[in-house]
Amino acid sequence: MRTRPTILFFSPDGTPVPALIEQWAQSNAFPLRVFDSAAEIQSIVLRGHPSMLFVDATVSPQQGLDLIRRLKSDAFTAIVPVTALIGAHEPETVQQWFAAGSDEVLTGAFAPAEQRARINAMLNRTERDVSVHPSTRLPGTTEIEREIRRRLDLAGEFAVCYADLDHFKEFNDRYSYYDGDRVIYLLSRILHDVVKGLLGARGFVGHIGGDDFIFVIPGSDIHAVCSEVLSVFDTLIPLQYNEQDRRAGYFFGKDRRGQLHRVPLMTLSIGIVTNRHRAFTHPAQVSELATEMKSYAKTLPGSVFVVDRRHGSDGETRSGPPREPR
Repeated sequence: MRTRPTILFFSPDGTPVPALIEQWAQSNAFPLRVFDSAAEIQSIVLRGHPSMLFVDATVSPQQGLDLIRRLKSDAFTAIVPVTALIGAHEPETVQQWFAAGSDEVLTGAFAPAEQRARINAMLNRTERDVSVHPSTRLPGTTEIEREIRRRLDLAGEFAVCYADLDHFKEFNDRYSYYDGDRVIYLLSRILHDVVKGLLGARGFVGHIGGDDFIFVIPGSDIHAVCSEVLSVFDTLIPLQYNEQDRRAGYFFGKDRRGQLHRVPLMTLSIGIVTNRHRAFTHPAQVSELATEMKSYAKTLPGSVFVVDRRHGSDGETRSGPPREPR
């Protein structure tokens, strides 16, 4: 179960919450918590991210400015959006609040409808910004779950494809984390451009984290999309190695015991789950099976995609990838 977004209101002098803010929170069923202590606000934000923070700046602005500066100076707490409420006759202070780190400034000079519109826009930006992976800008785990839920509610056949790099850690160890980040970003672009290029709005691409990605497509497009993804991947990835490694097709790396062994160039494994022969009721069921299929795909050589063709509780795994692994 998801909790409703929590709204914090900081009023150092105990000024009541403006009726517009209170009504907005009530109309959205958002819990609204009011505090007069900056230290308490900071402690709450450190323990967990609330959705929004309003700072009453009409009476004692300096306390509000100091609180915002402290929150925005820390990468962990800076993500919480802050809206400063200033008096209608203080437009000259707007720049000061933005300079301190405020994400929005509301003044009584705005009509109530505009104030509500600005608050709603702030909430939408917040939900959008925290639901994407910062390195690839692809939707993260929250949006992935939401997309799978959406597909479960629809009548059509869909496929959840779990893509994972093979030999990525060894590549990172030989080259650098910077080169590794470049490879992850390259993979994100391959998946996004192929899926969106072939399917448009019918395809979804998300980033779980690290070198793990999920894309969701219609079941009828598995072969076309996955074949193109692997073809582009196998064309571009060798170019991420130096000429010597690329020509050899491998390099020597050390295992956990310090023994040298051949490390092949990176490949891509994709495990695929469909609702063709199964009835799912929750995204967790899909995720668990997709993880299992991805693990199975990684036992095969080369870049490959495998589709789960089992019926219900059938224990036999039949992969039968339509494309030969390399």
